[in-house]
Amino acid sequence: MTVTGKDLMALGFEQGADLGRAIDAVNALGLSGPALAEWVVRNKPSPRAGLQEAPAYRFNLDAEDEAEAENVAKVRETMDVLMRTPTLRQGAVMPDACPAGPVGTIPVGGVVAAKNAIHPGMHSADICCSVMITEFAEASPKDILDAVHKATHFGPGGRPNGQRYTMSPDLYDAFRANAFLSDKKILQAAQEHLGTQGDGNHFAFVGVSAANGTTCLVTHHGSRGPGAGLYKLGMRVAEGWRKKLSVGVLKENAWIPADSADGLAYWEALQLVRKWTKSNHNALHQAATVFAGAKVRERFWNEHNFVFRQGDLFWHAKGATPIDTTLLPDTNGTQIVPMNMAEPVLLIRGAPNDANLGFAPHGAGRNMSRTAHKRTKAGRSAESIFAEETEGLDARFYSGKIDISELPSAYKPAASVRDQMRRFGLADVVDEIRPYGSIMAGDWERDAPWRKKAQARHAARTIAG
Repeated sequence: MTVTGKDLMALGFEQGADLGRAIDAVNALGLSGPALAEWVVRNKPSPRAGLQEAPAYRFNLDAEDEAEAENVAKVRETMDVLMRTPTLRQGAVMPDACPAGPVGTIPVGGVVAAKNAIHPGMHSADICCSVMITEFAEASPKDILDAVHKATHFGPGGRPNGQRYTMSPDLYDAFRANAFLSDKKILQAAQEHLGTQGDGNHFAFVGVSAANGTTCLVTHHGSRGPGAGLYKLGMRVAEGWRKKLSVGVLKENAWIPADSADGLAYWEALQLVRKWTKSNHNALHQAATVFAGAKVRERFWNEHNFVFRQGDLFWHAKGATPIDTTLLPDTNGTQIVPMNMAEPVLLIRGAPNDANLGFAPHGAGRNMSRTAHKRTKAGRSAESIFAEETEGLDARFYSGKIDISELPSAYKPAASVRDQMRRFGLADVVDEIRPYGSIMAGDWERDAPWRKKAQARHAARTIAG
């Protein structure tokens, strides 16, 4: 007798890729009757996990005006859906929270703990976005800002040949040995993107320590092309597992079982990307130190948009700074929280409690999208907005084009985020780096061919209408 898929499904096997392999296996073994039923019990896949009743999460975010009230409502909505993902056990929202995708996507400022699961979508494409600070023994802010301007690179892509920083051969070999990072595009990006900062809200900031009077350099950026490539591959693998292990789970919340071969390789890849990103920051800081002829007093860093492990719990922090020192292999206990180019960068310390779950804000966050913010400035020139919001600062855009969506008014009020961090008992400010100046990418896409074509089409429609 030939066993069919209908026979196996009657015994409890679900339809899917495993069913075809099972049909071949039982027919090769010649099983039937009780022996067939016993084989199915031993070999059928576990039932797929459905959405759970959402566990409670901590909400460390208040609304102080109408725009913030709308933001708070959207953050609650997406967290309520997110927490129904069956792997999640705990969660928290930070004062800098704002939505970051379709409803159910982890928000910026969101922290969740997953049991034995790594969710690529919950650390985002900008893996290990992070902040590094160097405090100089004796250096002027202008000299350091000029030096880092010379050392850094903003905008798309990597550095051209002859202008690249050298990647560690040991780290390159480790990339090649990893199942995810051995991808040719990732290996190429790992070499070309070292010493680059990208665009968006990434920056090089120079200021003066309120506690010590010393000049400090702060950089903010992530893992660039290598991280983006890893994210893309991770989401593809997670989607395969989502279809196999779950039903009703959003694609954005797909996961890789941490104890699977895929999970072990992905966890290792995350740690290697972390090393690459730290070396990227360090290359820029060291080059700026050399260009300025300065002497380093202290240097440290911390990351967000990353995954941190405690036993079988994997903490996913999307735009949240870990303050639990057990999560970090290389911390001095002080963490870095930037706000905007006109506000001090905060140095904080804290300990895990029921409110913070071991995390603090990673910055100021936004109450509205970049596009919505630009609409609030309609009728004013970028130059006048820039002059008003950066008065007294040495603020520079690497592309030479002002990006008003990165000026201070685009972000939540720093005083509000700082006050909520205090009121919710998330962390304590131990120093602040008061701003001298900063460098950001700027609106490098302003004159892009695709944008000019879009503007021409819009103008033509306006005339025709």
